[in-house]
Amino acid sequence: LRKMGLERFDIYRKVPKDLTQPTTTGAVISIFSLIFISYLFVSELLQFLKVEIISEMFVSNPDVVEVIPVFLNATLLALGCDYLGLDIQDENGRHEVGFIENVVKNPVHTGGCRIEATFRISKVPGNFHLSTHSAKIQPVFVDLRHVIHGVKFGDDVMEYNLPGNFNPLMNAEVLDSPVDNFPFSYDYILKIVPTVYENIAGNMKHAYQYTYARKTYIEMSFTGQTNPTLWFRYDFTPITVKYHERRQPLYIFLTSICAIIGGTFTVAGLIDSFFFTASQLYKKVELGKIS
Repeated sequence: LRKMGLERFDIYRKVPKDLTQPTTTGAVISIFSLIFISYLFVSELLQFLKVEIISEMFVSNPDVVEVIPVFLNATLLALGCDYLGLDIQDENGRHEVGFIENVVKNPVHTGGCRIEATFRISKVPGNFHLSTHSAKIQPVFVDLRHVIHGVKFGDDVMEYNLPGNFNPLMNAEVLDSPVDNFPFSYDYILKIVPTVYENIAGNMKHAYQYTYARKTYIEMSFTGQTNPTLWFRYDFTPITVKYHERRQPLYIFLTSICAIIGGTFTVAGLIDSFFFTASQLYKKVELGKIS
């Protein structure tokens, strides 16, 4: 009795098998429905497994105590390594001429020098530059034609293929000879945007995007002599860009699968009913039961 009482609440009543009628049309519709469901299921599964990168921006107060790693790689095409040096300045009062820690210089076949340097800067406006200021003996003529292989700030995030400009100076170059033997200075002005990348596991990397503009000019000292320099002047914006990975929630995936299965079988049932009813009417017309 208890069982019979509980069965009254069954909304999925079963039709006896001997009361059902299989049809060829129904079989074809069923096969196509299963193929369609399988295709949509795989599509939704791939979408669920895919990791999206979401971006947002916010204003942050710069921490002047924070230090940022910088990587510089450039070739001076016509200036020897004996003359070339790296100088660093900022608004905190730092002024280092001939910085040598983690600086590697290698001669190149053109008589120039390739310099690779890793150093740290404070998060305040400043500059670093390549010049002959630290050389004990100055060359007769300073030719600063150059190729920049890379200038990067912060953690390296190039492998993550994030949108943005993390190394826009890569392959920037000045190859033309100085006009009328005037030694030109080159000024790269960088606007740096702090960037945070957080993967789906919660691990974070702090990188820095930047844009740049370049100008070329003749720089004169107080004595009237030229002091050609390859400048990299930088400043930081108060806007921070954050990229973080996100995966589709499980409940959305399950809801989509239920909608796909339920919707497909409902529409397939309507189509099957239409064809079955139409075929029954056609048979009755053939038998003359409908005039």
